[in-house]
Amino acid sequence: MSMNKAQKFVVLAAAVAALATAGAAAAGPSLSLVAYSTPKTVMGKIIQAWQQTPAGKDVSFSQSYGASTDQARAVAQGLKADIVFLSTGDDVNLLVDQHLVDAKWNRQSYDGIAADTVVVFAVRDGNPKHIKGWADLVKPGVQVVTPNPFSSGSAKWNILAAYGAERRLGKTDKQATAYVQQLFKHVVSQDTSGRNATNTFLSGKGDVLITYESEAQAARQQGQNIQYVIPRQTMLIELPIAVLKGSSDKDVANGFIRFVKGSAAQNLFAQYGFRPVVKSIAAKYADKFPARPGIYKVDDKYIGGWRAADRTWFDPNKGRMVAIERAIGGPTSG
Repeated sequence: MSMNKAQKFVVLAAAVAALATAGAAAAGPSLSLVAYSTPKTVMGKIIQAWQQTPAGKDVSFSQSYGASTDQARAVAQGLKADIVFLSTGDDVNLLVDQHLVDAKWNRQSYDGIAADTVVVFAVRDGNPKHIKGWADLVKPGVQVVTPNPFSSGSAKWNILAAYGAERRLGKTDKQATAYVQQLFKHVVSQDTSGRNATNTFLSGKGDVLITYESEAQAARQQGQNIQYVIPRQTMLIELPIAVLKGSSDKDVANGFIRFVKGSAAQNLFAQYGFRPVVKSIAAKYADKFPARPGIYKVDDKYIGGWRAADRTWFDPNKGRMVAIERAIGGPTSG
Protein backbone atom coordinates (compact mmCIF):
# COMPACT_ATOMS: atom_id res chain seq x y z
CA MET A 1 0.00 0.00 0.00
CA SER A 2 1.42 3.42 -0.96
CA MET A 3 2.12 6.10 1.65
CA ASN A 4 -0.25 9.05 1.88
CA LYS A 5 1.06 12.62 1.71
CA ALA A 6 1.32 13.01 5.48
CA GLN A 7 3.40 9.84 5.78
CA LYS A 8 5.68 10.96 2.96
CA PHE A 9 6.21 14.32 4.65
CA VAL A 10 7.18 12.65 7.95
CA VAL A 11 9.69 10.38 6.20
CA LEU A 12 11.15 13.30 4.24
CA ALA A 13 11.45 15.45 7.34
CA ALA A 14 13.21 12.64 9.20
CA ALA A 15 15.65 12.20 6.32
CA VAL A 16 16.43 15.92 6.22
CA ALA A 17 16.94 15.99 9.99
CA ALA A 18 19.28 12.98 9.78
CA LEU A 19 21.32 14.65 7.05
CA ALA A 20 21.53 17.88 9.03
CA THR A 21 22.70 16.01 12.12
CA ALA A 22 25.33 14.13 10.13
CA GLY A 23 26.51 17.36 8.52
CA ALA A 24 26.85 19.05 11.89
CA ALA A 25 28.79 16.11 13.25
CA ALA A 26 31.16 16.14 10.28
CA ALA A 27 31.71 19.88 10.40
CA GLY A 28 34.09 19.71 13.36
CA PRO A 29 35.16 22.59 15.61
CA SER A 30 35.35 26.18 14.44
CA LEU A 31 37.98 28.64 15.73
CA SER A 32 37.76 32.42 15.68
CA LEU A 33 41.11 34.13 15.05
CA VAL A 34 41.35 37.84 15.82
CA ALA A 35 44.61 39.34 14.62
CA TYR A 36 46.40 42.55 13.75
CA SER A 37 46.51 43.66 10.13
CA THR A 38 49.90 42.65 8.70
CA PRO A 39 49.87 38.80 8.90
CA LYS A 40 46.58 38.28 7.06
CA THR A 41 48.16 36.54 4.07
CA VAL A 42 50.60 34.33 5.95
CA MET A 43 48.01 33.29 8.55
CA GLY A 44 45.72 32.20 5.74
CA LYS A 45 48.55 30.00 4.43
CA ILE A 46 49.32 28.62 7.89
CA ILE A 47 45.66 27.79 8.50
CA GLN A 48 45.49 25.96 5.15
CA ALA A 49 48.65 24.02 6.02
CA TRP A 50 47.24 22.98 9.41
CA GLN A 51 43.95 21.91 7.85
CA GLN A 52 45.94 19.42 5.77
CA THR A 53 47.17 17.68 8.94
CA PRO A 54 45.22 15.06 10.93
CA ALA A 55 44.83 17.49 13.86
CA GLY A 56 43.43 20.32 11.76
CA LYS A 57 41.59 18.58 8.92
CA ASP A 58 38.08 19.10 10.36
CA VAL A 59 38.66 22.55 11.86
CA SER A 60 37.17 25.64 10.26
CA PHE A 61 38.15 29.25 10.98
CA SER A 62 36.64 32.69 11.06
CA GLN A 63 39.27 35.43 10.76
CA SER A 64 39.30 39.11 11.66
CA TYR A 65 42.20 41.50 10.92
CA GLY A 66 42.68 45.13 11.89
CA ALA A 67 44.64 47.61 13.98
CA SER A 68 46.04 45.66 16.93
CA THR A 69 44.81 47.79 19.83
CA ASP A 70 41.41 48.22 18.19
CA GLN A 71 41.20 44.43 17.80
CA ALA A 72 42.07 43.86 21.47
CA ARG A 73 39.44 46.40 22.53
CA ALA A 74 36.85 44.71 20.32
CA VAL A 75 37.54 41.34 21.97
CA ALA A 76 37.30 42.99 25.38
CA GLN A 77 33.92 44.38 24.34
CA GLY A 78 32.59 41.01 23.21
CA LEU A 79 33.97 40.14 19.77
CA LYS A 80 34.15 36.34 19.68
CA ALA A 81 37.70 35.02 19.72
CA ASP A 82 39.34 31.70 20.48
CA ILE A 83 42.83 32.92 19.53
CA VAL A 84 44.35 36.39 19.37
CA PHE A 85 47.48 37.18 17.36
CA LEU A 86 48.34 40.78 18.18
CA SER A 87 51.28 43.05 17.52
CA THR A 88 52.19 43.94 21.11
CA GLY A 89 52.25 42.31 24.52
CA ASP A 90 50.53 45.50 25.66
CA ASP A 91 47.40 44.53 23.72
CA VAL A 92 47.44 41.00 25.16
CA ASN A 93 47.79 42.51 28.64
CA LEU A 94 44.65 44.52 27.96
CA LEU A 95 42.83 41.19 27.64
CA VAL A 96 44.59 39.80 30.71
CA ASP A 97 43.26 42.75 32.70
CA GLN A 98 39.76 41.91 31.46
CA HIS A 99 40.26 38.30 32.66
CA LEU A 100 39.95 37.03 29.08
CA VAL A 101 43.52 35.75 28.64
CA ASP A 102 45.56 33.89 31.24
CA ALA A 103 48.13 36.11 32.97
CA LYS A 104 50.75 33.41 32.27
CA TRP A 105 50.31 33.61 28.48
CA ASN A 106 53.96 34.67 28.11
CA ARG A 107 55.19 31.53 29.90
CA GLN A 108 54.25 29.37 26.95
CA SER A 109 56.86 28.17 24.45
CA TYR A 110 58.98 30.98 22.98
CA ASP A 111 57.55 33.28 25.67
CA GLY A 112 54.18 33.25 23.92
CA ILE A 113 55.66 34.70 20.71
CA ALA A 114 54.69 33.36 17.28
CA ALA A 115 57.12 35.32 15.10
CA ASP A 116 59.45 38.32 15.16
CA THR A 117 60.24 41.29 12.98
CA VAL A 118 62.15 44.58 13.40
CA VAL A 119 61.49 48.30 12.97
CA VAL A 120 62.65 49.61 9.59
CA PHE A 121 62.45 52.78 7.50
CA ALA A 122 60.68 52.41 4.16
CA VAL A 123 62.01 55.03 1.75
CA ARG A 124 61.37 56.35 -1.74
CA ASP A 125 63.03 54.79 -4.77
CA GLY A 126 66.74 55.45 -4.59
CA ASN A 127 66.45 56.87 -1.04
CA PRO A 128 66.68 60.52 -2.23
CA LYS A 129 66.64 61.88 1.35
CA HIS A 130 69.56 59.60 2.29
CA ILE A 131 67.74 58.07 5.26
CA LYS A 132 70.03 55.75 7.24
CA GLY A 133 69.51 56.36 10.95
CA TRP A 134 67.16 57.98 13.42
CA ALA A 135 68.88 61.37 13.20
CA ASP A 136 67.97 61.56 9.50
CA LEU A 137 64.24 61.47 10.31
CA VAL A 138 64.34 64.88 12.00
CA LYS A 139 66.34 66.71 9.37
CA PRO A 140 64.68 69.78 7.80
CA GLY A 141 62.15 68.89 5.12
CA VAL A 142 61.85 65.18 5.95
CA GLN A 143 58.21 64.03 6.16
CA VAL A 144 57.45 60.91 8.20
CA VAL A 145 54.50 58.50 8.13
CA THR A 146 53.76 56.37 11.22
CA PRO A 147 50.42 55.09 12.59
CA ASN A 148 48.32 56.39 15.48
CA PRO A 149 49.66 54.96 18.79
CA PHE A 150 46.16 54.93 20.30
CA SER A 151 44.88 52.39 17.78
CA SER A 152 47.96 50.71 16.31
CA GLY A 153 50.47 48.37 17.89
CA SER A 154 52.91 49.19 15.11
CA ALA A 155 52.93 52.82 16.21
CA LYS A 156 53.80 51.82 19.77
CA TRP A 157 56.76 49.79 18.58
CA ASN A 158 57.92 52.72 16.44
CA ILE A 159 57.81 55.12 19.38
CA LEU A 160 59.63 52.79 21.74
CA ALA A 161 62.18 52.04 19.03
CA ALA A 162 62.85 55.75 18.56
CA TYR A 163 63.22 56.33 22.30
CA GLY A 164 65.33 53.20 22.81
CA ALA A 165 67.65 54.13 19.95
CA GLU A 166 68.37 57.52 21.49
CA ARG A 167 69.05 55.98 24.90
CA ARG A 168 71.46 53.49 23.37
CA LEU A 169 73.19 56.37 21.62
CA GLY A 170 73.91 57.86 25.03
CA LYS A 171 71.01 60.29 25.40
CA THR A 172 69.29 60.87 28.74
CA ASP A 173 65.63 60.04 29.34
CA LYS A 174 64.75 63.72 28.90
CA GLN A 175 66.76 64.05 25.69
CA ALA A 176 65.35 60.83 24.21
CA THR A 177 61.79 61.90 25.02
CA ALA A 178 62.46 65.27 23.41
CA TYR A 179 63.67 63.44 20.31
CA VAL A 180 60.35 61.57 20.07
CA GLN A 181 58.47 64.87 20.23
CA GLN A 182 60.75 66.36 17.58
CA LEU A 183 60.17 63.28 15.42
CA PHE A 184 56.40 63.68 15.64
CA LYS A 185 56.69 67.26 14.44
CA HIS A 186 57.84 65.67 11.16
CA VAL A 187 54.92 63.22 11.03
CA VAL A 188 52.46 64.07 8.24
CA SER A 189 50.03 61.15 8.66
CA GLN A 190 48.93 58.92 11.55
CA ASP A 191 46.71 56.18 10.16
CA THR A 192 44.77 53.72 12.28
CA SER A 193 46.97 50.71 11.50
CA GLY A 194 50.35 49.73 10.13
CA ARG A 195 48.74 48.43 6.93
CA ASN A 196 46.84 51.69 6.40
CA ALA A 197 50.03 53.67 7.01
CA THR A 198 51.76 51.59 4.34
CA ASN A 199 48.97 52.33 1.88
CA THR A 200 49.27 56.05 2.65
CA PHE A 201 53.01 55.95 2.02
CA LEU A 202 52.56 53.98 -1.21
CA SER A 203 50.02 56.56 -2.37
CA GLY A 204 52.84 59.12 -2.36
CA LYS A 205 52.65 60.82 1.03
CA GLY A 206 55.82 61.32 3.08
CA ASP A 207 59.52 60.63 2.53
CA VAL A 208 59.86 57.78 5.00
CA LEU A 209 57.54 55.26 6.63
CA ILE A 210 58.46 53.80 10.02
CA THR A 211 57.17 50.27 9.84
CA TYR A 212 57.74 46.56 10.36
CA GLU A 213 60.26 44.75 8.21
CA SER A 214 57.49 42.18 7.64
CA GLU A 215 55.13 44.89 6.40
CA ALA A 216 57.71 46.19 3.93
CA GLN A 217 58.40 42.68 2.65
CA ALA A 218 54.66 42.00 2.34
CA ALA A 219 54.30 45.11 0.17
CA ARG A 220 57.15 43.88 -2.03
CA GLN A 221 55.50 40.49 -2.44
CA GLN A 222 52.37 42.29 -3.61
CA GLY A 223 54.39 43.94 -6.36
CA GLN A 224 54.99 47.32 -4.70
CA ASN A 225 58.30 49.05 -5.38
CA ILE A 226 59.25 49.65 -1.75
CA GLN A 227 62.77 49.95 -0.42
CA TYR A 228 63.71 49.95 3.24
CA VAL A 229 66.62 50.58 5.54
CA ILE A 230 67.24 48.74 8.82
CA PRO A 231 68.78 51.29 11.19
CA ARG A 232 71.81 50.25 13.20
CA GLN A 233 69.79 50.73 16.40
CA THR A 234 66.49 48.96 15.96
CA MET A 235 63.94 47.12 18.02
CA LEU A 236 63.06 43.43 17.90
CA ILE A 237 59.30 43.25 17.52
CA GLU A 238 57.94 40.15 19.24
CA LEU A 239 54.46 39.16 18.06
CA PRO A 240 52.33 37.39 20.68
CA ILE A 241 49.69 34.72 20.21
CA ALA A 242 47.32 33.50 22.94
CA VAL A 243 44.21 31.43 23.57
CA LEU A 244 41.17 33.00 25.20
CA LYS A 245 40.24 31.52 28.58
CA GLY A 246 36.60 31.27 27.52
CA SER A 247 37.25 29.37 24.29
CA SER A 248 34.91 26.42 23.91
CA ASP A 249 37.61 24.61 21.90
CA LYS A 250 40.65 25.44 23.99
CA ASP A 251 42.48 22.18 23.30
CA VAL A 252 42.03 22.62 19.55
CA ALA A 253 43.14 26.26 19.78
CA ASN A 254 46.27 25.26 21.70
CA GLY A 255 46.94 22.59 19.08
CA PHE A 256 46.85 25.25 16.39
CA ILE A 257 49.26 27.45 18.34
CA ARG A 258 51.67 24.53 18.66
CA PHE A 259 51.48 24.18 14.89
CA VAL A 260 52.15 27.92 14.46
CA LYS A 261 55.44 27.44 16.34
CA GLY A 262 56.38 24.30 14.44
CA SER A 263 58.64 23.98 11.41
CA ALA A 264 56.00 24.14 8.66
CA ALA A 265 54.45 27.38 9.93
CA GLN A 266 57.78 28.94 10.87
CA ASN A 267 59.04 28.36 7.33
CA LEU A 268 55.89 30.02 6.01
CA PHE A 269 56.45 33.00 8.31
CA ALA A 270 59.96 33.39 6.90
CA GLN A 271 58.75 33.11 3.32
CA TYR A 272 56.25 35.91 3.97
CA GLY A 273 58.68 38.30 5.62
CA PHE A 274 58.59 37.41 9.33
CA ARG A 275 61.59 36.33 11.37
CA PRO A 276 61.10 32.79 12.76
CA VAL A 277 61.30 32.28 16.52
CA VAL A 278 62.74 28.78 16.03
CA LYS A 279 66.50 29.32 15.85
CA SER A 280 67.24 26.45 13.51
CA ILE A 281 64.74 27.77 10.98
CA ALA A 282 65.84 31.38 11.45
CA ALA A 283 69.38 30.29 10.58
CA LYS A 284 68.17 29.09 7.17
CA TYR A 285 66.99 32.60 6.34
CA ALA A 286 69.91 34.58 7.77
CA ASP A 287 70.58 36.27 4.42
CA LYS A 288 66.98 37.46 4.21
CA PHE A 289 66.91 38.85 7.75
CA PRO A 290 70.23 40.59 8.51
CA ALA A 291 71.29 41.08 12.12
CA ARG A 292 71.91 44.52 13.61
CA PRO A 293 74.47 45.26 16.35
CA GLY A 294 72.19 47.68 18.17
CA ILE A 295 69.05 45.54 18.40
CA TYR A 296 67.05 45.73 21.64
CA LYS A 297 63.79 44.40 23.09
CA VAL A 298 60.85 45.88 24.96
CA ASP A 299 62.28 44.55 28.22
CA ASP A 300 65.45 46.60 27.65
CA LYS A 301 66.52 48.41 30.83
CA TYR A 302 65.58 51.76 29.31
CA ILE A 303 61.99 50.64 28.60
CA GLY A 304 61.26 48.05 31.28
CA GLY A 305 58.68 45.85 29.52
CA TRP A 306 55.15 46.45 28.30
CA ARG A 307 53.58 47.29 31.63
CA ALA A 308 56.13 50.04 32.26
CA ALA A 309 55.93 51.27 28.65
CA ASP A 310 52.15 51.47 28.84
CA ARG A 311 52.21 53.54 32.03
CA THR A 312 54.96 55.86 30.83
CA TRP A 313 54.09 56.30 27.17
CA PHE A 314 50.58 55.18 26.31
CA ASP A 315 48.37 55.94 29.29
CA PRO A 316 45.43 57.78 27.66
CA ASN A 317 45.33 60.42 30.38
CA LYS A 318 48.88 61.08 31.52
CA GLY A 319 51.19 59.18 29.16
CA ARG A 320 53.95 60.91 27.27
CA MET A 321 52.29 60.36 23.90
CA VAL A 322 49.12 62.17 24.94
CA ALA A 323 51.25 65.17 25.89
CA ILE A 324 53.28 64.97 22.67
CA GLU A 325 50.20 64.64 20.46
CA ARG A 326 48.54 67.57 22.18
CA ALA A 327 51.66 69.66 21.68
CA ILE A 328 51.74 68.98 17.94
CA GLY A 329 47.96 68.86 17.36
CA GLY A 330 47.89 65.12 16.70
CA PRO A 331 45.35 62.43 17.69
CA THR A 332 44.84 61.66 21.38
CA SER A 333 42.60 58.61 20.98
CA GLY A 334 42.11 55.64 18.70
